[in-house]
Amino acid sequence: MEETEWLARRFEEHRPRLRAVAYRMLGSVTEADDAVQDAWLQLNRSDADEIDNLGGWLTTVVARECLHMLRTRRRRREDFVGERLPDPVVAPDGYLDPEQEALLADSVGFALLVVLDSLTPAERLAFVLHDMFELPFEDIARLVERSPAATRQLASRARRRVKVADVRAPDVDVARQREVVDAFFAATRAGDFDSLVKLLDPDIVLRADFGLGKRVIEYRGVHEVVKLARAPRGAELYPVLVNGQVGTLVTIDGQPFSILAFTVADGRIVEIDGIRDPGRVQRLAATVLRTQ
Repeated sequence: MEETEWLARRFEEHRPRLRAVAYRMLGSVTEADDAVQDAWLQLNRSDADEIDNLGGWLTTVVARECLHMLRTRRRRREDFVGERLPDPVVAPDGYLDPEQEALLADSVGFALLVVLDSLTPAERLAFVLHDMFELPFEDIARLVERSPAATRQLASRARRRVKVADVRAPDVDVARQREVVDAFFAATRAGDFDSLVKLLDPDIVLRADFGLGKRVIEYRGVHEVVKLARAPRGAELYPVLVNGQVGTLVTIDGQPFSILAFTVADGRIVEIDGIRDPGRVQRLAATVLRTQ
């Protein structure tokens, strides 16, 4: 029993980093926790005394499980028409608990997760492990079963795709982000087209995820987004944080309707990502809903 407790304590020391790796790999807190739990089960079945570098061993196990999950997810997508936006971390406005802060260290904005989701599983693993967590290509190569040179190319391709996607760094001041989003909703309610145009970046992107089995719909440009910029009848808006940036939880008759994630850069909204699947919204915003 004492040995198990000792091993559990050591594992808990590594859990925050393991969850961070898995979340960047999978874009889902639930799946990330499943991958970390699998690492614990494998550790329990192993001879811990034979592991020289526990942190490295656990990271490898989690990464391998994430790679398997990504490949399975990719095959499922080929079997039916349907996509989904990543699962964001939703928290009450102005507050992230210590676990959420650890999970979102290094500013894993929602916009970046969307781009990572477009990479192949091997590209994503190489990019996340090397560029975000500084693992050497020699170690990553064993996971993707390629040479270090080929693995370096995977990360390079992923890096180019992230660069081409032009993920804008959000404004640092979250309070200022909130002012912009509040002004957006005020202009929407007033039907103030001129104010909306000033608040939206000319190349703004709006994505809407309506649930499993349906494609994510993407709209580009101010005029396309303005046409959709209206709250549904009877909607109530609650300010939240989505991956540490400003967001909004929309409810109708007290029931969750959608989660909106805003990326605000240089004082303008450059991206809006909306999740409209009520069951998924209920799960993602459970902590926030309990505080209402």
